[in-house]
Amino acid sequence: MVSPAPSAEVQLAFLSKLQRLFAEGDFTATYKFALLIALSDLAVELGADDGRELPLSIQQIADRFVQLYWRHALPYGTGRQDTNAGVLVQNLGVQAAVLTSIAAFRASSGATTSTQARAMPAYGALVAKVSAVVSAQPLTYLQNFGGITDPFLYEKAGRGMIQLKPNVAYCLRRFHPLVQQLARTHWMDHVKANRRNHAILGDAGDLEDFLFGLSRQSLATISTGLRKLDGARCFYCGQGMHGADVDHFIPFALYPRDLAHNFVLAHPQCNRSKSDSLAGKGHLERWLQRLSKQSAQLAEIGISAGVAVDDRTVHRVAAWGYSNAHAAGGRAWIKAAAYETVGIDHLQLLGAS
Repeated sequence: MVSPAPSAEVQLAFLSKLQRLFAEGDFTATYKFALLIALSDLAVELGADDGRELPLSIQQIADRFVQLYWRHALPYGTGRQDTNAGVLVQNLGVQAAVLTSIAAFRASSGATTSTQARAMPAYGALVAKVSAVVSAQPLTYLQNFGGITDPFLYEKAGRGMIQLKPNVAYCLRRFHPLVQQLARTHWMDHVKANRRNHAILGDAGDLEDFLFGLSRQSLATISTGLRKLDGARCFYCGQGMHGADVDHFIPFALYPRDLAHNFVLAHPQCNRSKSDSLAGKGHLERWLQRLSKQSAQLAEIGISAGVAVDDRTVHRVAAWGYSNAHAAGGRAWIKAAAYETVGIDHLQLLGAS
């Protein structure tokens, strides 16, 4: 049964409580930030634009934790003489158990990416360990702030399950960029403030890329694979190119998760001009055709680069992004200095009208 979307007052109340959670919550580790990122991503991918509750398994959340923390289990180094490379500490006490479990799995399995890890038989045991940590720690304590417990986001819903409360999935979808920005910023601040990381970090300026971005090796693999698949032409203007940028078709600023089927190659000029905008109808139509016809090849590129592979999810993310833009009267990029209003015709292409 479809529930009506929450009122403006309900949405404002959600934002107010979210702000209090960040201001008044007790963050002894980075787990709570990871949980908020995981919940908002899953709301976009699995939820709907109405007030319905959304059941989620703790295993689904734990799998996202492994993806989020996978690279963090490697040593971080700035290369500066006044710093020492090392694994960043993400807990005010002993090292975060999720990082320890991932490091042990990497050492025993030989997996270099989370995509490789997910194909291994032992991955289920890793997710089970992380699930136990997620259940005992961030899921239990995230909603404690201001000296009380305020279960405004979710409640336990049986063994191994939680349920996002009415209107929460809608709000996490509606305010996804804000939730992500707040969680990532506080996550970085937490890592920087931990005195045990000072000798590793120095005055590092690329911490955000290390924690949340793609490695240079992955970007190079994606670029090479896309060039072989699509040819040396810009996805947007169709002109030949020598240098190329790997661009997120659905902007990273809108949905900051790397999905293999979301990447295209673009002229640096086109990439800068499009920036954080959605793409116009013509670009969207070609992207959807490519998604349909070349899904398997894009998946192979993603697996090689260690990037998440899921064509259905990227389609849902696109439908969510264009639906939100349409509701807000947003505009989509066609070419430099040329835009169009996001309309019903965009949504019809995505089956979201």
